[in-house]
Amino acid sequence: MSQDTSASDPLPIRRLHESLINRIAAGEIIHRPASALKELLENSLDARATSIRVTVKDGGMKLLQIQDNGCGIRKADLPILAERFTTSKISSFSDLSRITTYGFRGEALASMSHVAHLSVVTKTNSDTCAWKAYYSDGLLVPPKPGLTPDPKPCAGNDGTIITIEDMFYNTPTRLSSLRSPSEEYARILDVITKYAVHNPKISFLCKKAGSPSPEISTSPVSDVSQGIRLLYGHSTAKELLHVEITSGNANDHIDDPEKWSAEAYCTNANFQGKKTILILFINHRLVESSAIKRAIESVYSGVLPKGAFPFVYLSIEIDPRSVDVNVHPTKREVLFLNEEAIIERISDVIQQNVVGQSQSRVFEYQTLLPGVSANSASRKGKKRERETEEDEIEIEEPPASATLVQSARSQHKVRTSLQDRTLESMLPVSNPSRSDGDDLSSKAARLGDIKESHCELTSIAELRQSIVKNTHHDLTDIIRKHTFVGIVDDIRCLSLIQHLTKLYLVNHAALAEEMFYQLALMQFGNYRRLRLDPPPSLRTLLKLAVDAESGTERSGLTKEEIVDRISRALVDRRDMLKEYFALDISDSGNVLTLPHLLREYTPDVNKLPTFVMRLGPQVDWKSETECFESFMRELAYFYSPAPLPDRGSTTQKSVIWQTEHVLFQGLRKFLVAPKSLLDNDIIQVANLPDLYRVFERC
Repeated sequence: MSQDTSASDPLPIRRLHESLINRIAAGEIIHRPASALKELLENSLDARATSIRVTVKDGGMKLLQIQDNGCGIRKADLPILAERFTTSKISSFSDLSRITTYGFRGEALASMSHVAHLSVVTKTNSDTCAWKAYYSDGLLVPPKPGLTPDPKPCAGNDGTIITIEDMFYNTPTRLSSLRSPSEEYARILDVITKYAVHNPKISFLCKKAGSPSPEISTSPVSDVSQGIRLLYGHSTAKELLHVEITSGNANDHIDDPEKWSAEAYCTNANFQGKKTILILFINHRLVESSAIKRAIESVYSGVLPKGAFPFVYLSIEIDPRSVDVNVHPTKREVLFLNEEAIIERISDVIQQNVVGQSQSRVFEYQTLLPGVSANSASRKGKKRERETEEDEIEIEEPPASATLVQSARSQHKVRTSLQDRTLESMLPVSNPSRSDGDDLSSKAARLGDIKESHCELTSIAELRQSIVKNTHHDLTDIIRKHTFVGIVDDIRCLSLIQHLTKLYLVNHAALAEEMFYQLALMQFGNYRRLRLDPPPSLRTLLKLAVDAESGTERSGLTKEEIVDRISRALVDRRDMLKEYFALDISDSGNVLTLPHLLREYTPDVNKLPTFVMRLGPQVDWKSETECFESFMRELAYFYSPAPLPDRGSTTQKSVIWQTEHVLFQGLRKFLVAPKSLLDNDIIQVANLPDLYRVFERC
């Protein structure tokens, strides 16, 4: 019998084809759209961008586009842009020991070109036009058959636009392993949110393709805590502790490779999240560390109750010579010297701050947010777990027949008369239209009707339809039928209102801003005019605002150049501004009129310089819909009430009177409440029947 020995013979070793090698390498770096976005965001930050815009379709699988205003890419570098191991960050292996940029391998764009259709539009400051190039498998390709693959000139601004389409179209297994578009989009938002928190002085925007409003939109702020407040909400930001940590030898030697420092914003014992949120940056690179996460969770395990978790932002800066960033294909992890000692030192300092603060722990009474009955909420809570930090609010009205069957008990009686005393009636509040000797608790102003203007522009029709689509009807009913209780925090613009047997804490500045946006949209092209006498100079207003603005040097322009640029942008468009928005600027550059959104309400003219300055960078002048929406958002922000640091002054007393008697009356009459207000701007703080139960136990 002959024996077949071929099965035991060694298989021949072959050299893999270059395209297969690149496809395998691409799979290690680009796991999903969010990992591609992280690489692109880091490229934009390396390019010193101050504004980053992201557009997504189908969770990034159909389209992922990132636009920045960075330094751009030279035309001469475009032919090798998407080849593997082409980079401007390092030139020798020793450079890895002092790397300070995000990227260094030169593999990200190459990987994207192997698993998606990649195109780039870029312009440097010295170029006379932008250049557009298409890539496939790391090489330039023609945009259409019959054309050359060379980059083509096109219109464009300074910076770079990178577009990725049909991700994983040639790797169906990877494509099928991805989650739903909504889950992939949530991962993208998570990446952008974390980078926006760490880079508070950079403007980030993210939206779905075709959507008129962005999911994330940030303006430059002064520090990380403000970024956390903007992106994670007031409920998280108000419980933050700021902790700074340094190595013991931080000042011993100037050139010490073991020197390090850390900054943390961590929540105190009053915050109880549903899962641990750890935003970790090491040398400004977003990374993950199971060791640091375990140490943080052990700190809070003795402070928070079971099932409650903290929010921690931690930024560690270590000498680059002590960090190895080349340990993971996606740079998601790093190694650094003295890791255990550094982690122990950081966790000890955080623990000292958290435990020290928890000795005076504050407990807040808060039931379910607007109007969910306890029984129905418990049933719904058993059906689903929510990953988000805030609960979704569902409002249920009590049965209409309940009050007809029997007389109301004490705990169900509702104050409905506006003549009853409010908090403000107990304080010296002056009515600006009356003398000091008149009744302090005067009636609310009678507001005139406002009719919707006739407009045939499709963009305005879409924006108006968007308000209808995003309406939260139960919340709107609460605002329409509420009883004003009083202003409780002048600095944070917080007030109390009552609806039925429930008491709500509302951010009246946020509600007013949404109302004024809706009034601006309703009256588009047909505004009443608020005439300024004498008319101020536009350049003078801009100079006041720019002089007061911090961080203008990062733009690379002098303050005078910034004033010139914004002034020129507004003057060039003054015909459009006058026709559509009643913002009249004279030939000599004076501001003659402003749009008057609510006849009985006067905006704070102290905000006028900031308003005209923000019209330059915050309004998207290139797209009709975005232009109209962003302008009206800025107009609404100008009209919204500002914090009142000096309550005793006569001016501030008048503002308080106007807030209670005009602003809240306007909210009742005009505001169509969107769902977004439920996130951070209205919260139920008490329910009368629940309070009775508490007192009955005493």
